[in-house]
Amino acid sequence: MKKSIARSVPRPRERVEAHAPIVAGRGGRVRAALRLGGIAAWTAFSFLAWAAGALITLLVPRARLRWRQRVVRIWARGMGVLFGMRRTMVGRPPKAPFFLVSNHLSYVDIILLYTCLDAVFIAKRDMRHWPVLGPLAHIMGTIWVNREVRRDAVRVLDLIDEAIARGDGVILFAEGTTTKGDALLPMKPALFDWAAREQFPVHCATITYRTAPGQVPPHLAIAWWGDMPFGIHAVNLCRMRSFNAVVEFGPDPIVAPTRGELAARVQQAISERFVPLVDGGKD
Repeated sequence: MKKSIARSVPRPRERVEAHAPIVAGRGGRVRAALRLGGIAAWTAFSFLAWAAGALITLLVPRARLRWRQRVVRIWARGMGVLFGMRRTMVGRPPKAPFFLVSNHLSYVDIILLYTCLDAVFIAKRDMRHWPVLGPLAHIMGTIWVNREVRRDAVRVLDLIDEAIARGDGVILFAEGTTTKGDALLPMKPALFDWAAREQFPVHCATITYRTAPGQVPPHLAIAWWGDMPFGIHAVNLCRMRSFNAVVEFGPDPIVAPTRGELAARVQQAISERFVPLVDGGKD
């Protein structure tokens, strides 16, 4: 993960690129300022709406779940509009409860998937301590995992069980980190342990981004990788007029007897639909 605007959020060390260039398009400063103000206001309003609904439905767990899912989806769609994201969805998204694996290019992936899925994410525990973003992710039901502690896997398996049982989807970025979109990283088999043990079908999603001719290419403007500071990247993203986000859902879920085989089959399914950002990301 990358550093925040205040440079207080550490990035994970397992980066594919040590140094990622920061490229800003020309102009768009007023656009960026207006969008950032809108994003802050929209997020604050959405949080207040969630809090009010959570209080009203405190004694009705299923209604509270539905309210959280509804608020998160509406928030994500509003965020997409504010960022200038034009979504294209290919295939049919699964209905909760489900277990889904996707490739990982940017923090924008989270917003994109939230616009069409009712789910919680599995994320690194480090993110929980990020200013603003960490608490928001926690409210959304994120399952935090400490990959440096092996015994933490047992706790995570229980939390996945609970999420599925209450009617949530669970989304996993099995590459373990973001990339600039030139290729997929190997899927980490350990992250498939729950699905393999339960023989639970795993759905696949493939994400890619495109920018218009003359704009900053998507592997620099949208993908968030290397040591790119979060704040600078987000501001530059808001300076763009628009960009296209494509999410393609696989036609059939995958089941395999072992986590290794499951990871390999999911990797193959996603790679067959993956469009690299570096060479194929321009319209």
